[in-house]
Amino acid sequence: MDLLSIKDPAFLKALSIRELEELSEDIRKFLIEKNSVTGGHIGPNLGVVELTVALHKVFDSPKDKLLWDVGHQSYVHKILTGRAGEFDTIRQYKGLCGFPNRDESEHDVWETGHSSTSLSAAMGMVVARDLKKTGEYIVPIIGDGALTGGMALEALNHIGHEQKDMIVVLNDNEMSIAPNVGALHNVLGRLRTAGKYNWVKDELEYLLKKIPAVGGKLAATAERVKDSLKYLLVSGVFFEELGFTYLGPVDGHNYENLLENLQYAKKTKGPVLLHVITKKGKGYKPAELDTVGTWHGTGPYKIETGDFVKPKVVAPSWSSLVSETVRKLAREDERIVAITPAMPIGSKLEGFQSEFPERMYDVGIAEQHAATMAAGLAIHNMKPFFAIYSTFLQRAYDQVVHDICRQNLNVFIGIDRAGLVGADGETHQGVFDIAFLRHIPNIVLMMPKDENEGQHLVNTALKYNDGPIALRYPRGNGLGVKMDEELKEIPIGTWEVLKEGRDAVILTFGTTIGMSLAAAEQLAKQGVSVRVVNARFLKPLDEKMLTEIFAENIPVLTVEEAVLQGGFGSSVIEFAHDQHMYNLKIDRMGIPDRFIEHGSVSQLLEEIGLTKDHIVDRILTIIPKHEKKAFGS
Repeated sequence: MDLLSIKDPAFLKALSIRELEELSEDIRKFLIEKNSVTGGHIGPNLGVVELTVALHKVFDSPKDKLLWDVGHQSYVHKILTGRAGEFDTIRQYKGLCGFPNRDESEHDVWETGHSSTSLSAAMGMVVARDLKKTGEYIVPIIGDGALTGGMALEALNHIGHEQKDMIVVLNDNEMSIAPNVGALHNVLGRLRTAGKYNWVKDELEYLLKKIPAVGGKLAATAERVKDSLKYLLVSGVFFEELGFTYLGPVDGHNYENLLENLQYAKKTKGPVLLHVITKKGKGYKPAELDTVGTWHGTGPYKIETGDFVKPKVVAPSWSSLVSETVRKLAREDERIVAITPAMPIGSKLEGFQSEFPERMYDVGIAEQHAATMAAGLAIHNMKPFFAIYSTFLQRAYDQVVHDICRQNLNVFIGIDRAGLVGADGETHQGVFDIAFLRHIPNIVLMMPKDENEGQHLVNTALKYNDGPIALRYPRGNGLGVKMDEELKEIPIGTWEVLKEGRDAVILTFGTTIGMSLAAAEQLAKQGVSVRVVNARFLKPLDEKMLTEIFAENIPVLTVEEAVLQGGFGSSVIEFAHDQHMYNLKIDRMGIPDRFIEHGSVSQLLEEIGLTKDHIVDRILTIIPKHEKKAFGS
């Protein structure tokens, strides 16, 4: 079938099962080809082809609401809703978003990027539907990995209590990004092997109703027999006990099973949970055989071999540099324990896990639990390393405030993917952590200029005993600098001057140091002498150096790949205010007050005006006018 001709899902209503199967093959071929060029979440999408087609055949989107939890598995949904022609641009600058996006299509009714939100959103939509008496179906699709998130469990509890009509589709592929862990994962494992039981249950209820009413005792006995059957046929009956009608497990790649059960779910009153078993990466051998999460989301790859197309790099990834330094120190200090919320692969903790399995904990998609677990470890004088992406640390904010910082516990937070991350876009840009962390009492916040300083700051963090400490580090690889053999501690709250200058000062850190030094070199050719400072400690500030700079009464420019509101630059202005230095010229450059969409990091930096040339222009703007004339500006 010509996928480019699809305008909306209505055409599916007339297709036979054989035609649906042929369509599925066309979609898989399309996805494999397109993602081999652009990269993307190929594994999750190959796994939900039949499920997505069946949902759109049975329901009437956008009247009926399909909510994709996390959303990285929405590529098939995008194809069926008329966006196949844009797939050459997926996750590219100004192109198709890799997640549901309400601005793209009326069929994208809920925007996601973080997991475990769909059930709560669906409950809100169900309440609105019932109050407005509009009658549409509300269908959240959530994965078994996302179901481990605390928010999803809170929603299950409430949905089961309210008993409103809703169809929850559980897409069970035994994976999140990495293989799933936890007791709930084990419950689902037992359900997978228990076989379908809802039809047998219904038949028993029918037979029981045929028994003549000869007294309350017999009726009560019959009800107990019916309840006992649940425990006989489905170990645990987890969802039934929460108030759901459980259907399944269903083969998620068999259209007869899918369509039959979806139609049955539509006729069932109250909340229904349809348990669908799918194979992540279905239809592409390299992705099907993946057992660790490599094919969850990828860059470009060669279709024939499954080999990834990667640029040659000479430096380690930042994630690897940090995790391997922690591993090195763990050989000397048995108190070091690593914790990650379902990100052992992304955080490059495989080596630590292999060497210290008893000191490595993947807690599943449970960021809040991970943070407070780290606090509990610290209470007992352990040295927890809490590895988490910046965008996911947002989800554990209260635990960082209440459980870690308030108790001033020695937790080392590794904030991975800090700054712009590129193709994953708005939901994943790690630009808010400085603003939501630096105002919390007791915490130390830092970011290295390169991987050598990075290893020293990891050592500093794990040797620090005066409270919580966090290290930001970007996505991607280091600069390839020479690495010191011996680790050292860097005094807390100290900055370093990277380039001397007398006419203006740039205070910057991390990923913006390179562009700042390049700007200073360009300005030097114009006769403008600019000092560049590596402000590696974002909290506490180097108040001694700042006071000396302010005493010179020269313009200061702060540059950060993070939000300006409440960011590092704001802290510099606040310090100046507290010192009653009101006449200073302090300007700031950073992320503006809006969400930044997807695209390459270089494209995004150009769009928001955070480049070498923009820094040059800003410096020339803030130096005194008589000086600019002298420089020929």
